[in-house]
Amino acid sequence: MNLSKESSPTIAMPANSHLTVCMLASGSKGNAILVADHQTRVLFDAGLSGIEIERRCKSKGFHPEQLDAIVVSHEHSDHIQGVGVLARRFGLPVHLSKKTGMSAGPMLGKIADIRYFECGNPFTVNTWIVSPFSISHDAEDPAGFTIRNNGLKIGIATDLGVVTAMVRERLKACQILILEANHDPEMLINGPYPWPLKQRIQSRTGHLSNEASRELVSALKHNGLQHVVLAHLSETNNTPEKALQEVGLALNDCKTQLHVATQDVCAEIVQIQGTRIAESHEP
Repeated sequence: MNLSKESSPTIAMPANSHLTVCMLASGSKGNAILVADHQTRVLFDAGLSGIEIERRCKSKGFHPEQLDAIVVSHEHSDHIQGVGVLARRFGLPVHLSKKTGMSAGPMLGKIADIRYFECGNPFTVNTWIVSPFSISHDAEDPAGFTIRNNGLKIGIATDLGVVTAMVRERLKACQILILEANHDPEMLINGPYPWPLKQRIQSRTGHLSNEASRELVSALKHNGLQHVVLAHLSETNNTPEKALQEVGLALNDCKTQLHVATQDVCAEIVQIQGTRIAESHEP
């Protein structure tokens, strides 16, 4: 297992089969994940200002006008702040559930091309198959996602209070996993948050602890899992070191690389290519 939390060079776009992930931002102040290959580029959530997302994209050698779509997980502001601005500026379609769209409407503003999905029903962006699945969080219709193309598979599951059997099933056989590791339970209990907020974070519709993330990684690890990216770390109730140490216990016996995404800087770029995995039979 390799542990990492540094930044990396700019995005390279080889012409062969690959998928590239760059965590532009991750945390309670804003979340944005860029997933790309040589012909398709999608932003999963846009929880920073449009200007800041553009700046961070360009810092990695990527131009936002190359985006093909924005996909929204849920309506909380740290996931949708820049969605409307970017969609209007670059003429992008926005994929989200109808309930999320209704709840997020005032913050999104007018968007010309809204495409509704339902959890459990895959949709396509160019050649990609994007499969949304239900997660447990205090939002109208929160979703996690898998992205599949040419035998490659990425899983995204952040902002969830509990790992259900469905989550485990949907995230099987991924080569990149982006998983929440929000808090260290001891830091949360002894920290400055008011008790009702502590209860919300620990609830079934709150956020995953480092320990819960470790248990999920332990259940999902396999020989083809190349990268695990820890996301949505609390700046008050966690540290990158604690998250890496705890979740790393699940990966001591394998070669999977473990990374952590943070709030203020883009995380290192991770890429999978070459080796194909068995096609999933998920819906």
